[in-house]
Amino acid sequence: MPILIVVSNPKDWKLNIPGVEVVSNKSYLTDPHYLNLKNARVFNLSRSYRYQSNGYYVSLLAVARGHKPLPSVSAIQDMKSPAVIKIISEELEDVIQKSLSDLKSRNFTLSIYFGRNTSKKYNKLSLMLFNLFQVPLLRAYFEQDEDGWKLDNIGPIASADIPDDHKPFVETFAGEYFKRRRFAVPERDVSGYDLAILVNPNEKAAPSDTKTIDKFIKAAEKTGISAETISRDDYARLAEYDALFIRETTAVNHHTFRFAQRAKAEGLVVIDDPDSIIRCTNKVYLAELLAKHEIPSPKTIIIHKDNVHMAAEVLGFPLVLKQPDSSFSQGVVKVKDQAEYQDKLDDLFGKSDLLIGQEFLPTDYDWRVGILNRKPLYACKYYMAKKHWQIMNWETAGARRFGKAETFPVETTPRGVIKTALKAANLIGDGLYGVDLKEIDGKIYVIEVNDNPSIDTGVEDDVVKEKLYLEIMQTFLEKIKAAKQMKKGDR
Repeated sequence: MPILIVVSNPKDWKLNIPGVEVVSNKSYLTDPHYLNLKNARVFNLSRSYRYQSNGYYVSLLAVARGHKPLPSVSAIQDMKSPAVIKIISEELEDVIQKSLSDLKSRNFTLSIYFGRNTSKKYNKLSLMLFNLFQVPLLRAYFEQDEDGWKLDNIGPIASADIPDDHKPFVETFAGEYFKRRRFAVPERDVSGYDLAILVNPNEKAAPSDTKTIDKFIKAAEKTGISAETISRDDYARLAEYDALFIRETTAVNHHTFRFAQRAKAEGLVVIDDPDSIIRCTNKVYLAELLAKHEIPSPKTIIIHKDNVHMAAEVLGFPLVLKQPDSSFSQGVVKVKDQAEYQDKLDDLFGKSDLLIGQEFLPTDYDWRVGILNRKPLYACKYYMAKKHWQIMNWETAGARRFGKAETFPVETTPRGVIKTALKAANLIGDGLYGVDLKEIDGKIYVIEVNDNPSIDTGVEDDVVKEKLYLEIMQTFLEKIKAAKQMKKGDR
């Protein structure tokens, strides 16, 4: 993959970085050679990204040419937005305070070169800002007041503005960045595609374990896709891929959502997509959606501080309280009486202004139907954990935490279970979902629709085995090809 360093004036480029081509932004925009160049990686170090300037057009037209620019136009706009800068300052508050705690001044300027600083103690903060803004050379400005340090502004560093004593560091950082990343790898056959699988090796209840991730990678290879795992520190690498598969528990106020958003903005096929994350991770939204479309679910009330008494009266005891963004049975509690109800409300209202109250429907198991691209993949019975009312018991450890699971062929699963699951999932989109349902006296109730459902060796794949992984990767392949074809049609 050709690597282009685009600058305002090549005479200002004094760095020696092997394997890259330095070109002026004017040449990149006007020379037919760059118009027809395939699969280029464009590092835009123009002096200005002002709207409709040459620097702006480099990032804009790179996308139209099928090149991958850093920064993208959306990253350029983010740097100009005080609202974005304020949000990021709040999001990174802990890292900012810890990194700058030794400073006595009221102001501090941090130079970031390919995610690193000349002082190692600022590297964590530098990498996080680089991942969020995706600009090769950045300068971040911080101010300190009585509440601590805050990010005040951030902007690009033009190649001509790199201090002389920093240039050896920039050469080293850039060289290492290009060397360890995949654009240094010889270009593969153009029929192949690249898939990033986002994982967190330290997650206690990950949607897929390491053994299962390996099966996804092998299935991808069999369908002509080169797959590899990435972590939250690889945010800046997303543009290198054709698709993103998130196998880490998702949440809106979380890096998984930012990955999904960035992947979608870069034109990648992404599962879970941002809309699915927003819709599935909030049980208030799901409650309203199911009710509107008359899909059977347990009797549900959206609880706020003005109707807490009515909710208890309507639902009775015991009842189930749910934090709207709960996952893997966390943030979900059963209360047996008014005293316990009030106690749990006080705790949950500290996290959300709206809660879910739901009638308690005891069953020995929940159905889970896995759905991808509006088609059922698998059907499981998840039994309740031993001496517990949920399939997962966070109060115990090890194998006792989980109830047993039993997997069935889709075609032998009760028709009403499959039909209801599809109806609910189709309201969300065409991604990968796990629909949880209860079956009581022949009636089917939807409990929730999960994005990022669990897929583990020996459980969800117990019936169809390798076919499950191949079918998911085949869907990725079809979506990637469709996206590429659409992009060609837009040119």
